[in-house]
Amino acid sequence: MSWPDSIRAGETEQHEPLVRRVLAPNPSPYTYTGTQTWLVGAGGDIAIIDPGPCGSGQSIGDPADINGEGHVDAILRAVDGRPVAAILCTHTHRDHSPAAAPLKLATGAPIIGCAPLVLKDDGPRADSAFDPDYAPDRILSDGEQIAGDGWTLEAVATPGHTSNHICYALVESGALFTGDHVMKWSTSVVSPPDGDMSDYMASLQKLYDREDRIYYPAHGPAVENPRQLVRGMIGHRRQRERQIMNLLESGEGHIPDMVAAMYKGLDPRLTGAAGRSVLAHLVDLQNRGQATVSENRWQRIGGAATA
Repeated sequence: MSWPDSIRAGETEQHEPLVRRVLAPNPSPYTYTGTQTWLVGAGGDIAIIDPGPCGSGQSIGDPADINGEGHVDAILRAVDGRPVAAILCTHTHRDHSPAAAPLKLATGAPIIGCAPLVLKDDGPRADSAFDPDYAPDRILSDGEQIAGDGWTLEAVATPGHTSNHICYALVESGALFTGDHVMKWSTSVVSPPDGDMSDYMASLQKLYDREDRIYYPAHGPAVENPRQLVRGMIGHRRQRERQIMNLLESGEGHIPDMVAAMYKGLDPRLTGAAGRSVLAHLVDLQNRGQATVSENRWQRIGGAATA
């Protein structure tokens, strides 16, 4: 199957007997070809994972991120009148959860899964803003399951990208729906204060210790070698941390200059996202007693003095 030309927004694509995908019309530098809504179930009732955006894309941030025009209708066409047992969200960024409310209104299905989160940020964001209207009927704890006709989904708590992020394991097939936690096309943005690098690394290790057969992320192609990819992601984050420590050691303490040194050839539209992840690493180092900050300049504790 080719990528990314295998499917257009609004179309439905079968990935395995219990899994179909509907692509939202919100491609952007942060969403790749768009948010992927996953439908689980083959015979009777079904579950909808990451219903996606429902806005016009004209109000906040990068307009493409929240463009959901026609997406709810496309999902309902794919549902084709079958009962919907649950609408599940991996987290509450506005490219993932807003369509849950209109889908609930149209189908009567409960919204189940991650906890709500409304956050006042500490600065400019590079990823999509949070959905303040998300209102779940039931919050799943780590390891809790919901089941339907021929399918069982288990919650796998994976905080880090956001504090309320959950993946969903399809017990019958060994698939894991990973939201934004693990993607093949890009690393996940970890943006403080809600994004937490220590939690993110622990969640990566948690997935590495599992034996899932395949990952279906919310953006980009399926991951057919999950443990290999996760191992590489853990190594990549550790390498980034070493780069930051070396820069601090040399006396470099400003995040924009760190980004310029660390991310050669980066798409300028992603500079903000890179800066947020560098900040997440620095906050983690600060929490571990290895770095400190004063007037937006970072310093390695026990390392080189700031200029």
